[in-house]
Amino acid sequence: MNENLKIPYSPVLSEEIIKELAIKNENKIILIVLDGVGGLPYKMGKTELEYANTPNLDKLAKNSALGLTYPVAIGITPGSGPSHLSLFGYDPVKYNIGRGILEALGLGLELTQDDLPARANFATLKDGIIVDRRAGRIPTEKNQELCEKLSKNIKKIEDVEVIIKPGKEHRFVVVFRGKGLESGVSDADPQKEGLKIKYAQALKKEAEKSARIVNKFIDLVTDLLKNEEKANTCLLRGIDKVPPIPKMSEIFKLNPCAIATYPMYKGLAKLVGMEVLEAGETLSDQVNTLKKYYNNFDFFYFHIKKTDSYGEDGNFDEKVKIIEEFDKILPEILSLDPSVVVITGDHSTPSILKGHSWHPNPFLLYSKYVFTTDSSRFTEKECLKGSLGQFYSINAMPLMLANSLKLKKFGA
Repeated sequence: MNENLKIPYSPVLSEEIIKELAIKNENKIILIVLDGVGGLPYKMGKTELEYANTPNLDKLAKNSALGLTYPVAIGITPGSGPSHLSLFGYDPVKYNIGRGILEALGLGLELTQDDLPARANFATLKDGIIVDRRAGRIPTEKNQELCEKLSKNIKKIEDVEVIIKPGKEHRFVVVFRGKGLESGVSDADPQKEGLKIKYAQALKKEAEKSARIVNKFIDLVTDLLKNEEKANTCLLRGIDKVPPIPKMSEIFKLNPCAIATYPMYKGLAKLVGMEVLEAGETLSDQVNTLKKYYNNFDFFYFHIKKTDSYGEDGNFDEKVKIIEEFDKILPEILSLDPSVVVITGDHSTPSILKGHSWHPNPFLLYSKYVFTTDSSRFTEKECLKGSLGQFYSINAMPLMLANSLKLKKFGA
């Protein structure tokens, strides 16, 4: 990357310094990510957090330090990958990882240096126009059926092996495996409905073969699925190769695990060295997993997806329901008596915008060693008044480590 384009963070300690300061102890940290929880005033002039009935979150907020975080930089709308990496203490600009890598790892695929994975959506094509980027969110069972058909018919493109694995609903992963594949390929996704099907482009000469293989795959899929009513083509994003990235155990001296239900978040956790636990499907399942393995780890990444999904759908009421559902199970989590609890979002997904936004994330940090204020609720406005102020998400990890007494003094 051109160093002149790097977004500065101030102050952020280098990985080398954090590694020197980090110490291991038995204190437990639970990082709860309500994906896309941040919102904007919408129903009755309230955000989803303001509208929700959250007595347990509000009680915790009164005894916690609150603030607002920016995942990448002020005014920048982030994807889920960089947003999470920042929360995990990694510079999201330095480690700009393709989403295809995360999805593939999350689905249990082992990647090699010859692999070029891509995140894929089944989509609906009509008269050369993408009319639905998610193919009506087809059932996962239909996805599996289609992926099986594609796998039987697309085993190789030129000298490149093709590996296809279904995800949930309309999502699947394709891994292109072969020599001469390079990163530097644009997304094959128009990003909006009502636009023509889009093909990948090589962003550098070395990636021309990669783009060619990707585009041949799209044409093959479109031909094989031409008789399908909804899922009759595919969109490919996050086409990239696996970069070297240090593990959390190396930098932060943590023994971390992930409790997540969606493949991409499992993949991201695996990439930074977390052990991915079987989380089940429901919030209750996830809490049971947390209880079961609580003595085995000292850092727990607990991810809740549906707040983001309903935000992207513009479904304010359902997003509120997920927040309220989480509030009801929060006492079970707190009963474990962790040293540090953080509750935040990776990015904001206001229902009114139906997508990720550049707005800062509400952030709550509970420990024995925080400054509380007169905040009465866990909402965006109350977090704006909090003692932590506004800061970059990459500083969340040092805060968690410090409040669990896992950092030594810096300097003499």
